[in-house]
Amino acid sequence: MRTKMFSVSLLVFSTFLLHGASGVETDGVSVSVMEGDSVTLHTDVETNKQEKIHWYFNDTRIAQISGDQSYICTDVQCEGGDERFRDRLKLDHQTGSLTITNITDTGLYELQIIRGSNSPLIFYVTVHGVPAAEQDKMQRKSVKEGESVTLDPGEIRKPNDLVTWSFNDSLITEITGDQSKICTDDQCDERFRDRLKLDHQTGSLTITNLRTTDSGLYKLQISSHRFSIIRSFRVTVTGSPDTGIRVTVLRGYRGSPQDL
Repeated sequence: MRTKMFSVSLLVFSTFLLHGASGVETDGVSVSVMEGDSVTLHTDVETNKQEKIHWYFNDTRIAQISGDQSYICTDVQCEGGDERFRDRLKLDHQTGSLTITNITDTGLYELQIIRGSNSPLIFYVTVHGVPAAEQDKMQRKSVKEGESVTLDPGEIRKPNDLVTWSFNDSLITEITGDQSKICTDDQCDERFRDRLKLDHQTGSLTITNLRTTDSGLYKLQISSHRFSIIRSFRVTVTGSPDTGIRVTVLRGYRGSPQDL
């Protein structure tokens, strides 16, 4: 799998700024994500029957909700849509927020909420590549049973972000601001008793004294006001008659949309 690291600059403009007016403040967010992450662009609104929501990518409509929700489309279902996002778009019917799974696409994402007059929001996504050698180093780690492994999301967490980790869809850690909590033994069925360490600065998760039962899908979710990112790590524990148990960590695991 070819993997890229890239930063997403989410630049939100008002209607006046789009027409060249000066003196209008902009609200910008810059994050780093990997190709294959799931990214949600938030509208921060609750839809009603008077509103229509349209999403565009480089001026091509990729998602739409009609005012009464009688017409909802994504990617190729929309008039003039293309194959680029086939089966990779999810539209929240309540808020109109757009989720792109297995994200790969650089360009201009535009949200239009039509409530008597247009109120566009612009999200500009920029992709930066990483050399193949660095990609492999980031994606794969091997350790022996009883050792530790760290799932490092990279520099994507901001101080006010909500950070959660789950194992096979069960919550195991959470950071809110400077506070953090790790699930109780009952919540985790004692699987990770005294074996989880959470870095408050980066959000990285360390699992100590690894066991074969630690195999599974680990998901990191980072949520802010304007966006949410889900990054998946597939941890596989395999046995070897000569070297013992080894663990392989695939960072940025690209599963099916149902895994997200």
